Amino acid sequence: MPQNDPTPTSAFDTATAVTRAEGGGLLADLDPGWDVGGGILNGGYLLSVVARAALLESPHPHPVALSASYLRAPAAGPAVLTVVPGPAGRTLAHSLVTLSDAGGPALTVNVTTATLGTDDPEYAQPMPDAPPVEECFSVAEHRDLAPPGVQVPGLSLRVDTRLDIATAGWAFGQPSGEPHLRAWMRFADGREPDPLALLTFADALPPTSFAMGNLGWAPTVQLQVLVRALPAPGWCLVEARSSEIAGGWVDEDYRIWDSTGRLVAQSRQLARSPRA
Repeated sequence: MPQNDPTPTSAFDTATAVTRAEGGGLLADLDPGWDVGGGILNGGYLLSVVARAALLESPHPHPVALSASYLRAPAAGPAVLTVVPGPAGRTLAHSLVTLSDAGGPALTVNVTTATLGTDDPEYAQPMPDAPPVEECFSVAEHRDLAPPGVQVPGLSLRVDTRLDIATAGWAFGQPSGEPHLRAWMRFADGREPDPLALLTFADALPPTSFAMGNLGWAPTVQLQVLVRALPAPGWCLVEARSSEIAGGWVDEDYRIWDSTGRLVAQSRQLARSPRA
């Protein structure tokens, strides 16, 4: 489906839709169903909304590099997006996008747009070994395992996430002690992946600190995403690792491969470490 098709057909397209307001300006209706618990909207979901706004004002069709600062958690509901165009050329265009709700600015993002392809890479590290999807742990199908009183994140019902059992010991009360997670991922309604989807997938795993047995919220402070190629249809393999958890901070590096084994996106974020 075209990136800016005015008649979205999937839950993701509806939830990330951006429209032009009468008299100018861009509007979105942030969907409460894309939360990570407690009504906090997922950072990758918000980044996809911002990218749609940037594409509306860009001569190029795809987001390729985004650097986001999360100022505070915006509320679900109406939001205004302001796009300040930067330099634009034949192959690249730049802009600064601010997402605001009734409380003011919540997210600022430097966005670079371009045209992505499917050319084979000149060099690439191989995709890691992972068990088949059917042998992995479905987060949605096992939501009954959530501790009493813990709200199931809406994101887990919209992004079908199948955890590699080798990195899912924390879900069974057996944390590995290594901040490393890996899972197959796709939209629950079958929508195929595209560059906008990859922005959401780049922040859709649980915090890597979960693998250490710390199940608290880890709010994102800064997130950088690179989209490397157009993904093939099917499941994506998503892997996240932290190199250090210290001083109240945690970093996370993501790599995402499509169903052909092609690296299609990378991300790095800095988050507040959850309280033990």
